[in-house]
Amino acid sequence: MRNRLTRFGWSAVALARRTASYGRRKAVAFGELWRRSVQFRVTVSTLALSSAVVFVLGLVLQNQIIERLMDTKERAAFAQLQVVVQTAENELVGDAGQDEALRNRLGNALKKVTSSSVATQDVESSAAGAFEPVLAAGDPDESTAHAISAGPYEKVPAGLRNFVQNNAQAKQIHTIGSTTYLVVGAPVTTTTRPLQLYLLFPLTTEQNTVATVQNTLLVGGLVLLLLLASISNMVTRQVVRPVRRAAAAAERFAEGELDRRLDVVGEDDLAKLAQSYNEMAASIQRQIRQLEEFGQLQRRFTSDVSHELRTPLTTVRMAADVLHASREQFPAGLARSTELLVDELDRFETLLRDLLEISRLDAGVEELAAELIDVRPIARRAVEQVKVLAGTAGSVIELDLPDDEVTAEVDARRVERILRNLLANAIDHGEGKPVLLRLAASDNALALTVRDYGVGLRPGEAELVFNRFWRADPSRNRRTGGTGLGLAISQEDARLHGGRLDAWGAVEGGSCFRLTLPRSTGEPIEHSPLPLRDLPALPAGGGGGTEEPDGAEPPENGEDRDSGSADGAVNGQTGAVSEHEEAR
Repeated sequence: MRNRLTRFGWSAVALARRTASYGRRKAVAFGELWRRSVQFRVTVSTLALSSAVVFVLGLVLQNQIIERLMDTKERAAFAQLQVVVQTAENELVGDAGQDEALRNRLGNALKKVTSSSVATQDVESSAAGAFEPVLAAGDPDESTAHAISAGPYEKVPAGLRNFVQNNAQAKQIHTIGSTTYLVVGAPVTTTTRPLQLYLLFPLTTEQNTVATVQNTLLVGGLVLLLLLASISNMVTRQVVRPVRRAAAAAERFAEGELDRRLDVVGEDDLAKLAQSYNEMAASIQRQIRQLEEFGQLQRRFTSDVSHELRTPLTTVRMAADVLHASREQFPAGLARSTELLVDELDRFETLLRDLLEISRLDAGVEELAAELIDVRPIARRAVEQVKVLAGTAGSVIELDLPDDEVTAEVDARRVERILRNLLANAIDHGEGKPVLLRLAASDNALALTVRDYGVGLRPGEAELVFNRFWRADPSRNRRTGGTGLGLAISQEDARLHGGRLDAWGAVEGGSCFRLTLPRSTGEPIEHSPLPLRDLPALPAGGGGGTEEPDGAEPPENGEDRDSGSADGAVNGQTGAVSEHEEAR
């Protein structure tokens, strides 16, 4: 028995949980629909308000009908009572004698009253309907048990008897069993003994009328609510449908369907809305096309100028090389001018190469030559290419690479260029302190971070760092001369891989760049394997660097740091870096 009760209890708990879960799901679905659909909100609100109005109106109408019915019934009952009292007084003239004789006379009077009242009732009293008469002879001081009566005296309520025995007309609604009566009473004063006359009017007809009215109001109210809900739904739909079409057209317009327009029907407010939307879309389309044409002209101009400058630059380069080879024969000032000329020509060639590269990236003609390779050798080659620059600046490059292979589908040339730019930028702004290059990988992504401990970035500069030709402090003495496009090109190379390039910096706390790439082409990146800010402090033996200050929150959206720098190129004979990152 106990096991049965236990099983029953667990079944009840499980049923309650399922019911609660179902209720929560329905509530969530209702809330979601309520938030998203104006049509649903308007329809439900109209239905709720209409229900309240119909309910109040039904109560008022029901109360009014009941009051009118009872007033009519009471007036007719009292009119009938007056007729019956007169008839009874005429029949009960004289002394009644003993109790038995009085009882007989009361019975005869009731028969006379019943037969005569039907023949003599007028229009008003006829509304009272059928009744049961009761005649009673008793004294107010005597118990009702000793009263002499004719008719169903037990149906008369005691409270009404007291009023009538005190020579007052009275009425009372009294329920006996399943039947409700309107009981009216009045004293009969033509005899030597006090008599009371009571008429019991069944309210069955009135109750049936009230029930009919209630059913009618209920059915009519439900029908009215359904009609109101349908009407509100139809009216709201007429207003919401054009808005939904406008929203769908706006979404497709945002997706690139610039020719999408709305149909203008009629001259109402919604038609004006559609017409205004079409005019706005046409204006935006014209402006977008103008911007596209301007961008194409700008890219073509940059590309054409870069190509056209190559021919005279080649001639100037040949002449400069001849002068540079003979510089030992020149005076000291002229020899120095020859060296400066060669250096500036190197920088000019780097600028042209970067301009051509950024033009191809803007035009979308660059292709990714990705292959599955180990990324660690790419990092080592990038470090080797900037060693001369690091030695000149007094910085030490620390490598933190995994022992195992880190393979990924990447374009080795582009990844190497990104790392070379980031390392050159870190050396240039590292104030002679160490630079840390780290590599880590997860199942679907790899990350490379370049951390320096130099001047860092001021608040707000991280949002501008990848802008073209932007510098944080133009007056600062820099060891290298970049083109201002290196970081912009690096960011485009990262995006071409489907990855991202993030940056963070703090004043006098250094800066950190993080390159995150997918290990397979087209694979989405959920999380970067390396954090952007929570990195090790200054490496041991590294030039008096400082740890990262607390409280500087790095942006994680990957669009921060300096404007960019030049792509580094390695001189094959000397190993010196002739092109590198220009940052800040």
